[in-house]
Amino acid sequence: MGRSARIERATSETKVLVLLDLDGHGVTDVSTGVGFYDHMLSSFGKHGLFDLTVQVEGDLHIDAHHTIEDTAIGLGQAFAQAAGDKSGTCRFGDALIPMDEALVQAAVDLSGRPYLVHNEPAGAPPTIGPDYATTLTRHVFESFVQHAGVTLHVTVHGGRDWHHITEAQYKAAARALRAAVEIDARVHGVPSTKGVL
Repeated sequence: MGRSARIERATSETKVLVLLDLDGHGVTDVSTGVGFYDHMLSSFGKHGLFDLTVQVEGDLHIDAHHTIEDTAIGLGQAFAQAAGDKSGTCRFGDALIPMDEALVQAAVDLSGRPYLVHNEPAGAPPTIGPDYATTLTRHVFESFVQHAGVTLHVTVHGGRDWHHITEAQYKAAARALRAAVEIDARVHGVPSTKGVL
């Protein structure tokens, strides 16, 4: 169906390129300059079965915030563009993902209404790896939903290792989005009584 997008976004802080194919095979090529974020986005593409290319040049001499935020914005814009009017999709998706001791649940609605509910435990370390601030996980999802036009709920049910807790969130969101954008042969047109999402 050709549900793909190319987003180029340039500011005084970052230069972002995102290529996204919703009907891919989970092939990823991610380079943001933030190693743990690269790992999370690669996992997102792999488990969403999205072909995903992300190339970013950012002001990492300041910190990783602008790079991570602007990449999430670009990813959200690419998702909105690729999803189009969402005709024929399942619209809703959910996933319950374990990663060793961590357990995360995500649910998504391709509603056209950006909304995030994000629940994770307190007590996170300041960073994972040298430059991924753990507070940015929520901000990634905030930026993504705002520009993708989706409702996303992410709930951490348990965990001790913050690498696992964080990675399970990205995997759960990816699997929920994958389910939501799946084409259902029984759905004709846009899956909404309003006729538009």
